[in-house]
Amino acid sequence: MRSFLPMTALLLAATPVLAQQPPEQQPPQQQPAPAQQRVLTLAEALRTAQERQPQLRQAQASTTAANARVDQNFSSLLPQVSANASYQRSFSSNTNFGTADPTSGIIRREGFNVGATVSQLVWDFGRTTGRWRASQETAAAQKSNEQQTQSDVLANVQTVYFNALAQQVLVQVAEETLQNQQAHLDQVQAQVQVGTRPEIDLVQQRTLVANARLQLIQARNNSATLKAQLNQAMGVEGPTDYAVQEEVIGLVRGEDEPTGTLVDMAFQNRADLAATDHQLLAQEQQLSATRGNFFPSINVSLSANESGPTPAELQWGVTGQVGLSWPLFQGGLTLAQMREQRANISSVQAQRDALRQQVRLEVERAQLAVHAARESVTAADEALANARERLRLAEGRYRAGVGNIIELSDAQLSATNAAVQRVQASYNLATARTELARSLGQQTGPQT
Repeated sequence: MRSFLPMTALLLAATPVLAQQPPEQQPPQQQPAPAQQRVLTLAEALRTAQERQPQLRQAQASTTAANARVDQNFSSLLPQVSANASYQRSFSSNTNFGTADPTSGIIRREGFNVGATVSQLVWDFGRTTGRWRASQETAAAQKSNEQQTQSDVLANVQTVYFNALAQQVLVQVAEETLQNQQAHLDQVQAQVQVGTRPEIDLVQQRTLVANARLQLIQARNNSATLKAQLNQAMGVEGPTDYAVQEEVIGLVRGEDEPTGTLVDMAFQNRADLAATDHQLLAQEQQLSATRGNFFPSINVSLSANESGPTPAELQWGVTGQVGLSWPLFQGGLTLAQMREQRANISSVQAQRDALRQQVRLEVERAQLAVHAARESVTAADEALANARERLRLAEGRYRAGVGNIIELSDAQLSATNAAVQRVQASYNLATARTELARSLGQQTGPQT
């Protein structure tokens, strides 16, 4: 597969020079050097998106939160340690519980208590471990979702980048077209002045110059709009006074393989499909944990404390306990929860099947788009070459007096349209390959 022709060289080759003066007849002009414009590369755009795109930062935060929930569920499997300290002081008029104050007749009591308790879950028939494993699968699903988000974001950056690059080249096409039409206007005006051409040719050519200027204004506006979209795709808030560097996307691995092979490759590589598999496992683990509610749980605990009326008179004590808790009847709560979990499993299975069908469609559509774009580039090359030759002949006929202004303007319009089609075909191929790589779960970038 041949690579793209550089668009700048293509435009220079497509620009007719027959209507311009020879170099030796043009007076030398001193022009100030243009200000250096910042150039954005595709690699820089992708790197910026990875660092600053809010969607990626949100996905990363969700993954961190999911991992934290794994630790939260695991904490129930570890020993639980707590400490307590209390001071109690009471007053009473009941003389059966102490000696009354001789002056007021009020009974006063006070005491201190300091203790610690250690408890450990021994067995609960998989309730806690099931919730822990379910949270692990959920975290793995979120990690796959993060990877898919990154793939989608980077593919979007590449697509917008090539759209902006194509529009940037179309601005150059419009500028070259305006220059050529202006050169034709100078030529026609000179011929009208000497009487070799009718005045209507001058009016016709002025209209063509005005149309070319309008097309240039529209092209520049479209270019600025696409650069603003590129800033958004990268997650950047800033100006659009930069140029995008010409880049080439190489062959996508397997783009000429049979569709079935590519679909199997996508099923293996797509992160969103992997996420649905993890979600299904998480629901199954949750169902297993819910089923454990039918059985008892066993806990052991050990408490130690010191108590007494004053800190200097504390007495120690130790208490050990083995407890069994068994919810015998909860009004059908566990059965209802299990029905919910089974329904959730069926829902995730349906989502996975729908996603597999969507992936197959994306792969087939992207592969067809790549094949069509490659053929379009070849056809656009041939059309551009013919349009350039037609314009060259029309200019020669017009100068010789055997052609008319309509023939020349038609040839110029044909050459401009052919150049536009060549640009669009080239970058359509780049965006089609970007989409194919994304649908296959591959990462693409500039060709090195």
